[in-house]
Amino acid sequence: MDFSLFSNERTFLMMASIDDLFKKPYAPSNKRKLEISQDPTSDAVYKAAKTYANGDVKGNGIAAVEDADEDDIEAGPALPPDEEEENIDDEEGRFFGGGITNDTADVLNFIDERDKGNDAKAEKIDAAWIRKLALNFERKISKNGELRAKFEDDPQKFMGSEADLDADIKALSILSDHPDLYGEFAKLGCGASLVSLLSHENTDIAIDAIEIINELTDEDVEAEQDQWDILVNAMLEADLLSLLHDNIARLDEENESDRAGVYHVLSVLENLSSRSTIAMTIGTDTSFIPWLLQRVRKKEPTITQNKQYTAEILGIILQSSLAGRLRFIELDGIDIFLQLLSFYRKRDPVKGTEEEEYVENLFDCLTCCLDEADGKAKFLEAEGVELCLIMLREGKMSKPRALRVLDHALGGPEGAACCSKLVEAAGLKPLFGAFMKMQDKRSTEHILGIISSMLRSLPSDSAERIRLLAKFVEKNFEKIGTAVKIRGEYASKVAAVDREISAERSKLPAEEQEEKADEWLSRRLDAGLYSLQTVDVVLAWLVAEDEGAGERVKTLLREKGEGLEVIRGTLEEQLNSMDTAAAEDRDVVFQDILTTLMEHLR
Repeated sequence: MDFSLFSNERTFLMMASIDDLFKKPYAPSNKRKLEISQDPTSDAVYKAAKTYANGDVKGNGIAAVEDADEDDIEAGPALPPDEEEENIDDEEGRFFGGGITNDTADVLNFIDERDKGNDAKAEKIDAAWIRKLALNFERKISKNGELRAKFEDDPQKFMGSEADLDADIKALSILSDHPDLYGEFAKLGCGASLVSLLSHENTDIAIDAIEIINELTDEDVEAEQDQWDILVNAMLEADLLSLLHDNIARLDEENESDRAGVYHVLSVLENLSSRSTIAMTIGTDTSFIPWLLQRVRKKEPTITQNKQYTAEILGIILQSSLAGRLRFIELDGIDIFLQLLSFYRKRDPVKGTEEEEYVENLFDCLTCCLDEADGKAKFLEAEGVELCLIMLREGKMSKPRALRVLDHALGGPEGAACCSKLVEAAGLKPLFGAFMKMQDKRSTEHILGIISSMLRSLPSDSAERIRLLAKFVEKNFEKIGTAVKIRGEYASKVAAVDREISAERSKLPAEEQEEKADEWLSRRLDAGLYSLQTVDVVLAWLVAEDEGAGERVKTLLREKGEGLEVIRGTLEEQLNSMDTAAAEDRDVVFQDILTTLMEHLR
């Protein structure tokens, strides 16, 4: 037996540990993650790796395997060992059941003990460590800058320093596990230095810096708000937003690495938008809205992750920023999104795909802009009412979304023109067709909201209002019967919750009752309080407007052992809640309407 083989084996085993040979992948997270190409030669695989303090990289589990000769490959489980051969080995005492020698087993035991000792001596991550890391990081940045300036025309002279800088950028990843060091990291100026790398001539360096910024600001990081704020404020002061925009402008998504870079920029914007003041700043920054709008309308054979993510980020910004919404409307975003949605007026996106979420985000963006007067005007001008009615008649997935859009477009005093357009465009038939069918809670809420808005906004003697009221009178007041039925269902649900709340209130002191007020209101709204209030407003309008309709409402309520006082009670509660609202949030016109309607319910 040649024992030199075991000597070589001993040397190899002493040089490497099991942890060095096998790396575990990331644990999954709830946040959206970049879809990495599974091609092991892809740059994106390299870019997605997470680096730890010892410089090792946590890969994605893809291992390079040399091509084996097909004749040497055996399929299926291994055959059991031959008994005679196994006995011979055992008799000589050289092999254990696992097929290793005594000497090799001793070496493995030694390595296990050594690894335990190394784990115990792991480097301590504290303020001293972060200062050391910061010093090295700053040195690498300076060295790379000096060599680039000195050997501008000879890349070979600075490529080594660039690789060192790249490694140090990735090493910052470990900070996401130690957010308590964010303050020290920012204080040392490293946050600003990291942001400065976004303007690096090498886009790979810039993309790596963006990815680390994304990781450090991610919602999955268990950082306290003040820790997160210190780091983010330092980065914002270093002109982070401007540099992020500069990068998305220079990155080419035809290149996989650049495409990943754009994704990480969007992810950073999402992270930053978790603070409303920053979201407002992003919306105010006129450079972002135009780019996002241009990117979301870019034609693609299939909806890509970046296109869908762009629509999502745009929705987050529009919901948080009035300036962003006005800028979006000014750039004809309403018209652009209606054009994008027109493709889905009769067809549905494939379920569970990027396309389905993309369509949802388009509807969200459109909806939140329709609460603005300018948004309603643009919607009307771009024939948005007509498109939504087509979806209401022929759509599937788009039908409930179209109802939500119409509810927002017709709402408020500025929605009067859209109310008239819905009637002119023959929208009453599909609207009341949906009203008479069994609908989900949200769709019912939006249908009632649309009807209530039309009763509020259509002029009293106009042809449009007469046509609307006629819908309730036709076919022996069947639609009033449906309205009263809906009212009964929601009144029953809200009453059940009110009884629960009353029992809880009786056991609590006054101070705790005030603390629970918001929670109780939320539970009542979940039970259908808004829909109950809206349908009662509709019924009150019918009692006030048409004698025959009023008698039918009274008859149907009497059959349930109730009278007009139940409707009056709902309106009175609604009016009282408006009285307690802040002055700027009050709808004075609607308050007057409720007061007048209550007079007709006596």
